[in-house]
Parts: sequence; structure tokens; C-alpha cells
Amino acid sequence: MKSFIAAVLLTSLVVVNPVPASAARAKAKEQRIEVSVTANGFEPATIPVKAGAPIVLVVTRKTDRTCAKALVIASRKIRKDLPLNRAVEIRLAAEKPGTLRFACPMDMIAGEIVVD
Repeated sequence: MKSFIAAVLLTSLVVVNPVPASAARAKAKEQRIEVSVTANGFEPATIPVKAGAPIVLVVTRKTDRTCAKALVIASRKIRKDLPLNRAVEIRLAAEKPGTLRFACPMDMIAGEIVVD
């Protein structure tokens, strides 16, 4: 009887909380890059990535002495506020090789994503 109950519980867990294989594969292929905003600007300022895999920038502003209180990717019409000491995820697609520039709202501090 115990094995029957265990089998029913296990089956219900699988049915209630399925993880699609495609979601698991996509998550595994994500390129997660940690970026800090410091007194020196965006670190790293140049970010190499592979074409075809989703990019997740995880940006944390670590100083209040900066104009980079938001990150702007003008070519993608993206603007994300960067609260102090809080990680902000920015998801992007990089389908083909090239360079994707990002900057502060004043365009004084900048960086780039280099897609190979």
C-alpha cells in the first residue's frame, strides 16, 4: 500500500509541475553575464557572446556616484532603471554577429556586447 501511495504522489508531482524539455534546454543555453556599475563605469565594458543563444545581462549598480542609474540600449529601444545594490536582468536575443552598444541615459558611460 505504501508503494502505491508513493507512486501516486510521485505521479501527481510530475503532472502538476512539469518542466518542458524545451524550457530546460533554453535555460541551459542562456548566456548569463554579470555586469557591475562602479565608479569606473560598466564592468566589464566589453562583453563577448555567441550568436544564436539568448543573453541575460545581470546588472547591479554598486555606487551612487554615477550617472548610470539606468542602462539604455538605444538600437533595441530598451531602458532599464538600475536601483542601487539590486540585480536587474535584461534579456536579449543575439541572432547574428555584430556589436550592440549600451550606455547610461546621458551617453557618457558606455559598453558593448560583441556577438561572434
